[in-house]
Amino acid sequence: MRQMWAKRISCTADCDFTWQDEEKSTARTHTVLKPDLVFLFGPADLLRASGAAERLAGTYPGAILIGCSSGTMVSAPHLLDDVMTGLAVGFERTRVKLATVDFEGAPSSEVAGRALGAQLAAPDLAGVFVLSDGLDINGSALVKGLTATAGDKATFSGGLAGDGARFSQTLVTVGGPPRSKLVAAIGFYGDSVKLAYGSAGGWDEFGPHRRITRAEGNVLFELDDKPALDLYERYLGPEARDLPASGLLYPLKVWDPERSGDSVVRTILSIDREARSMTFAGDVPQGWSSRLMRGSFDRLTQGAAEAAAHAAASSAMAGVSPKLCLFVSCVGRRLLMGQRTEEEVEAVQNVLGGRLPIAGFYSYGEIAPQNASGVCGLHNQTVTLTLIGEAA
Repeated sequence: MRQMWAKRISCTADCDFTWQDEEKSTARTHTVLKPDLVFLFGPADLLRASGAAERLAGTYPGAILIGCSSGTMVSAPHLLDDVMTGLAVGFERTRVKLATVDFEGAPSSEVAGRALGAQLAAPDLAGVFVLSDGLDINGSALVKGLTATAGDKATFSGGLAGDGARFSQTLVTVGGPPRSKLVAAIGFYGDSVKLAYGSAGGWDEFGPHRRITRAEGNVLFELDDKPALDLYERYLGPEARDLPASGLLYPLKVWDPERSGDSVVRTILSIDREARSMTFAGDVPQGWSSRLMRGSFDRLTQGAAEAAAHAAASSAMAGVSPKLCLFVSCVGRRLLMGQRTEEEVEAVQNVLGGRLPIAGFYSYGEIAPQNASGVCGLHNQTVTLTLIGEAA
């Protein structure tokens, strides 16, 4: 039997695919590979115009292909803004399955999640990696629906497709033309596959604690009985004219006052100046507490290292050496850190080791278990890592 393997893929605009050997550090054509699963991440315009997903699916007809758009791709230790990248993965004893759902918009997010989970549900389902349109979705509701039907034993990770600071179009592909309003997920089955996770933010809180006094799902209307948008505009000053993009630099921490240890970070997707409301990537439940946040380069980089350390420790506890790392971080971190964003990728690589293939993208929302409780949910402005290996 072959052993599980994973190799990073580089894909040019002309659909010239090469893979990187982590141990020998040499690029080779990879037509000799026969993967079971291929991940592809790239700029929305390039994914749509190049036909890369279709070409890649044709190169590996026996593999499942899944991918999405982003403004920035990860191919550790580097970040790529105008080149597609991905991972080719072969398993020894793990079965993988693709599930897809088309949805109509944010109100149907939970229904889409339930349909997706129902397609994947099985007694031996170990984990799910999900990719979704990132603009017209309620990520919290999507995860809620997915966990309701996929089974109690599975864990969930993934992210919402991105488009950098443009917020114009986000796409998902499963080997055909990439499109919007699509959710796709990979189910991993069997006792051999081992998944480990890590997530961390590194953002600093500031300002008073405020109560969410009016909200509907992921739409926030009032904090402390005052329009939420007024608060953001006051703190952002001249930067408020660039909302929602400028709001990525000032995420909102929210938590249930009765369970303060399971706080999550929320990022802005859009605003309604007339209604004075703000739409976030995930739920902002009425009655919860909230506080504004801001970041510094050193703290965000430290957060990335903490996520990697937690994932590595979890993998070690399972007694399995991971073969790959799927890296999903937030576009807000990318916009704040600029050229220094590579420091958080390097921090992850330093913890996990230079030979482990690491690939992924900067998203509009990250899906992963909480480090402390293990409860799966939607994060924003957070580095999330999924390590995958097989038991011997």
